[in-house]
Amino acid sequence: MKEHVGHAPVRRREITSWCLYDFANSAFTTLVVTFIFSRFFTQVIAADDVSGTVLWSRAVNISAIIIALSMPVLGAIADFSGRKKLFLLLATIQTLVFTTLLFFMGPGMATLAAVLFIIANVGYEGTQAFYNAFLPEIATSKNIGRISGYGWALGYVGGLLALAIALGMVRLWLPEEGHLNVRATNLLVVAWFAVFSVPTFLFLRERRRPREVRPGTYIREGVRRVAETLGHLRRYREAAKLLLARLIYNDGLVTVFSFGAIYAAAVFGMDTGDAIILGIVLNVAAAIGAFALGFVNDWIGGKWTIAITLVVLTVAAMLGAAAETRTGFWFAAVGIGLMVGPNQAASRSLLGVMIPEEKHGEFFGFFAFSGKLASVAGPFVYGSVVAATSSHRAAMASIIAFFVVGFAVLMLVDEKAGIAAAGSVRTGEDES
Repeated sequence: MKEHVGHAPVRRREITSWCLYDFANSAFTTLVVTFIFSRFFTQVIAADDVSGTVLWSRAVNISAIIIALSMPVLGAIADFSGRKKLFLLLATIQTLVFTTLLFFMGPGMATLAAVLFIIANVGYEGTQAFYNAFLPEIATSKNIGRISGYGWALGYVGGLLALAIALGMVRLWLPEEGHLNVRATNLLVVAWFAVFSVPTFLFLRERRRPREVRPGTYIREGVRRVAETLGHLRRYREAAKLLLARLIYNDGLVTVFSFGAIYAAAVFGMDTGDAIILGIVLNVAAAIGAFALGFVNDWIGGKWTIAITLVVLTVAAMLGAAAETRTGFWFAAVGIGLMVGPNQAASRSLLGVMIPEEKHGEFFGFFAFSGKLASVAGPFVYGSVVAATSSHRAAMASIIAFFVVGFAVLMLVDEKAGIAAAGSVRTGEDES
């Protein structure tokens, strides 16, 4: 890969280190958000399944609102300050500290556990925005889809391995007294995240010169830059359309991952061990999908890669909501697993080629905004449907609309016009 103009050359170890952060942080979303702690919260910490599901959905909502409101400004500050890696480190530390505290949660501590989860989840989502902002700096237009796909694929491999270890902890190695076997998986998340994120902080380089100004200046400049971008939104209208589409279809993805284990437990009676096995299978499928469709992305473009995933996700979600047997549910789950990684990777890479270099952090802050603002509606709808009907099946069916409407909005995006408007067509040899 040739170096980007005006910047230090991109080395293979930087790309590898960047991808390893996906490997590191996957333990949090896999074990805490999706398969283990979410189920432990609703089944053990909360008083009952229905109230636990509603409270969990509200916790996801609140963390999503905080991220949606803060990340564009924080991303703009990171761009202005030239300190994206520092912001990434601080968000990582926040995630690790409050995930550690989840280890101490038990029955009757639902409110405190929800608060700790909110803070940890806000930190985790913050890491995503700052981490994603490095992608356009280490990739060219010829390999950005593959590099983004490599990261997602490696992330799912990390989630798979973490789940395998968690399965041993839950079923074999640790005692069940005091739910130690389940609670200890939070400490596994912390250790995994901390160890495997080290190469990112050692080898990934900041390519903008840091500014030494007072903190108050950072805040004013961050707000000013976001206001300026919003004032000239027509200049970035294709990127804005993509963010709107993602705001909608990501709602379905977030809901599936936030409530997948809860749905499996409530509808099919899966226990924690079953949920972990489900997670292992999903991560294998997701890794395969993210890796394979990364090449498709560089061939047909990000827009049409996303479109393919949304069609399959819609069909799979319909099957999952209608399935009467575990076999039918497994088919649906694998279909979703194969497509969720490529969907996220292609969304990330498509935005990366449609934004100007000096606004990487800011636009990936908007990327976080679109994902998290959308995350308010899906979990809220799921929790509300469960509260009104006591039916997880009806709640899962409600997410299909998010995929369908998101697809319709995506069709309005002109990928070539977006790239041209940003002046972000990149050239260079492919080093990856």
